[in-house]
Amino acid sequence: MEYRKINIELVVFADEADAVVAELNSAIDRLEESHAVFGGDIETAAVEKSGTRRKSALTHTLAAGDAAVAAVKLAGDKIAGAYRKVI
Repeated sequence: MEYRKINIELVVFADEADAVVAELNSAIDRLEESHAVFGGDIETAAVEKSGTRRKSALTHTLAAGDAAVAAVKLAGDKIAGAYRKVI
């Protein structure tokens, strides 16, 4: 029989680590109800991150959406101004 080891690495804020570990343990318990899971361990280790926090993909997406809305509004204003000049 062939087995596969699944490794997951998560980085979370230190003050949220205990809650995340508790939720992961709960998720593994639910997973064991429908799948054969052999062994497993959750380890935590402190990580020092230097520099500024990077923006998430969601933050970039929201910023792009805001820019698109602003561009459409500006284009609408320009078209309305052009219609006024023509009329």
